[in-house]
Amino acid sequence: MDRSLPSRRRRISTALVLAAAGAVVAAPVAAACGGLVGENGSIQLVRTTTLAAYSGGVERYVTSFEFSGEGGAVGSIVPLPDVPTAVERGGDWTLQRLAREVAPPTARRSSGDAAAAELLSSAEVLLEATVDALDITILRGGGDEVGRWALDNGFFLTPDAPEVLDFYADRSPVFMAARFDAARARALGQTSGDGTPIMVTIPTDEPWVPLRILGLGLGETQVVEADVFVLTDDRPRLLAGGPGLSIERSEEASKPLLDDLRSDAGMGWVPDELWLTYLRLAVPAGELRYDLAMATRPGTQPALADVGVALPDARSPSLPDAPVRWPLVAGVLAGSLAAAVVAVAAGRKAAAVAG
Repeated sequence: MDRSLPSRRRRISTALVLAAAGAVVAAPVAAACGGLVGENGSIQLVRTTTLAAYSGGVERYVTSFEFSGEGGAVGSIVPLPDVPTAVERGGDWTLQRLAREVAPPTARRSSGDAAAAELLSSAEVLLEATVDALDITILRGGGDEVGRWALDNGFFLTPDAPEVLDFYADRSPVFMAARFDAARARALGQTSGDGTPIMVTIPTDEPWVPLRILGLGLGETQVVEADVFVLTDDRPRLLAGGPGLSIERSEEASKPLLDDLRSDAGMGWVPDELWLTYLRLAVPAGELRYDLAMATRPGTQPALADVGVALPDARSPSLPDAPVRWPLVAGVLAGSLAAAVVAVAAGRKAAAVAG
């Protein structure tokens, strides 16, 4: 099979992932892309799972999340790399199959206002969709505007929300807000622990996985635990920005796994060959100041801007019990230095001409 990726503009599907504000996220299969902005603390997210699959220039990012507790509604703000074109229900059991793949002997079971300084205006609503008991809104705006929208729609923002929303808005002014309606869930026959898989399709150049948002509202020492599955045509080049993220599996996806995924609802796009990368995050919330960037095109490196940190803090996620692969970071550093040299040389030439 031809494993080269086309050079045209990439398409990314990213998914909603929620994290309970003020609680440690420690589900066996968890992933990080969203921060909770609930109206009260009576509903808690008990599990999140994420798959980011990028093949033939299209990324499909699938997640399922489950709530427990009582209450009327709870919601999440999720940073997105660009404006999505579709929001739809994901596969029924794809994420559970991936969890079983990385733990064959013991397959994991799927169980079921200080932040608001004076804000100027509300965010622009770009798209709205309903999936089961979820009301999803795609927003465009800065951190202040998205915060204002959340407050206007009855959500509580944790004190660290303005800083975290600005962190993402500086790179992309697009966010997903999701609202879980407990009353509608009961009417649909959903019970505590039932999950709803979501898939959102977004045009963008290269995928990145938001991790910092998972620590929203947590104490500095509370440990954030998350699992991220990545499927790509070839082995991706990855770049993070701090401790706590490791590559647990990096290998050709097995034929039984791909066959199983392909047979799930909406997963017929799965090709015959993919590379599976399974990453695990375990880090105190106070140290989670970065995201995960990746490069999927031959001859390219992950963008430092997608990590959200300064160059000295960038690092390649390591394999268990293996040293950090610094050549990748060195490549990013070399590229930055080269750009600086070119800029200085151009400035000197312009000065000489002017003289």
